Amino acid sequence: MPIRNEVLDQLAARRSVRVFTNEPVAPEERAAILDAAFNAPTAGCQQLYTILDITDPALRAQLADLCDHQPMIAAAPLCLVFLADCRRWPRAYRAAGVTPRDPGPGDLLLAVADACIAAQNAVTAAESLGIGSCYIGDVLENAEAMRAALALPPHVVPAAMLIFGRPTEQQRTREKPRRFAPEAVVCENTYRDRSEAELRADFAARDAGPGYDFDRDLQAFCARKYDSDFSREMSRSAAVYLADFLPGAPAEPAR
Repeated sequence: MPIRNEVLDQLAARRSVRVFTNEPVAPEERAAILDAAFNAPTAGCQQLYTILDITDPALRAQLADLCDHQPMIAAAPLCLVFLADCRRWPRAYRAAGVTPRDPGPGDLLLAVADACIAAQNAVTAAESLGIGSCYIGDVLENAEAMRAALALPPHVVPAAMLIFGRPTEQQRTREKPRRFAPEAVVCENTYRDRSEAELRADFAARDAGPGYDFDRDLQAFCARKYDSDFSREMSRSAAVYLADFLPGAPAEPAR
């Protein structure tokens, strides 16, 4: 018999919400969502992130355009951008008289993990308040314009954008997309590639429905997502951000 409780039920029921009612997120609800983010697990208790609360309507509209033209970003009652911040601690070290090394790729990966863990705590807290949310991965696109829009200095990278609001009835009751079965995503001790037959069975079990066809549907999804222009732009922009963390990048000036 599966274990059930209120937290597990909310996690299982949670789905991305892209259409919101006009009801605002109250200041005390915003504070509770942020407090949950602050209390998330964090590497060395460093909180390697900065959170931007996007309240300027003009900036919201600009971000909606930069993030693959998604007007829901401008319309959402609350919009938070979680930045992987590899800048705060080195600046504090310098203020304390230390000459630290420049941040490297490992520091970036650790900060991205910190930012995303904090973001998911915010999602869970919002869900407990009846507030829906949606991750916007497209915040990684258009690095140069995004840096300018958010005034991002070197070693600060957008890890995730979240929009929040109360779901419309249609969004609240729509069917949640199915997930892979546990055996498709859990390996014991070491990684193992699934065989082609297993992959076909995994995807058929997840996407089972009238007219499902593995070859046709995977080809269409690849063209729409993985090989899309926006996905290629995301990879290009990620390389722009990553360049600051690689050997040969300009050193951060002493301040």
